Amino acid sequence: MIVHLIDGTYELFRHYYALPSARDERGREVAAVRGVLTSLRGMLRDGATHIGVATDHVIESFRNGLWPGYKTGEGIDPQLFAQFPLLEEALVAEGIVVWPMVEFEADDALAAAAAAAAADPRVERVVICTPDKDLAQCVRGTRVLQLNRRTRTFFDEAGIRAKFGVSPASIPDYLALVGDAADGFPGLPGWGAKSAAAVLAHYEHLEAIPADPRDWTVRVTNPGRLAPILQLERDKALLFRTLATLRTDIALFDDVESLRWEGETRIGT
Repeated sequence: MIVHLIDGTYELFRHYYALPSARDERGREVAAVRGVLTSLRGMLRDGATHIGVATDHVIESFRNGLWPGYKTGEGIDPQLFAQFPLLEEALVAEGIVVWPMVEFEADDALAAAAAAAAADPRVERVVICTPDKDLAQCVRGTRVLQLNRRTRTFFDEAGIRAKFGVSPASIPDYLALVGDAADGFPGLPGWGAKSAAAVLAHYEHLEAIPADPRDWTVRVTNPGRLAPILQLERDKALLFRTLATLRTDIALFDDVESLRWEGETRIGT
């Protein structure tokens, strides 16, 4: 079986800004919800059998307590924000498994679901449907893939290496150095994508990077500046890595067969 894991938050944002306004009989804006449902119905028509959708029931998570600048729901259009619970209700009505996250994030649910599904020998492949670079850390060989549904681009482990210059296991370390503007943490001064990729492609994790740049066995521009910054900001780098590391210890289902789509439970939105 192939398990498809959908980033419901991303899909809702994507359809909200792509579709014209539409309201239901109660006057509620529902265009994005209908767009997501139409998209998922298309997946089912194309043969998808096991689907789980993760949503951010609230935008804030435990990470907001770790870093004051971490992303919040501030600035989200109220017309979009109001569709989050509507999407969750509609997915239930459609008979599609949904995980509305409160303490954790939708990305954590996708990571946890991918790990659980991949551990099941009945699962041939897990496809994580999101362009979010955080999820690149979950890719494993050619068995756990990341899919950008908008561009129809698949990334296996080799694809992640080609895109970021590091292995999936190094993605949290990479984001710790370069930052993630979408999630609200800046990375370390002076560290860019090229330098972070070059160093981590060799050392893999922050702890393995020598403190003395003269001990570096990888060529980068100005290691004499980068190494002191990493040492001075090491605690911050480790915190940023914690922010970027997705949780896989969340119990979402006991049996992957519970993700099998059995049909609508009632008429959806």
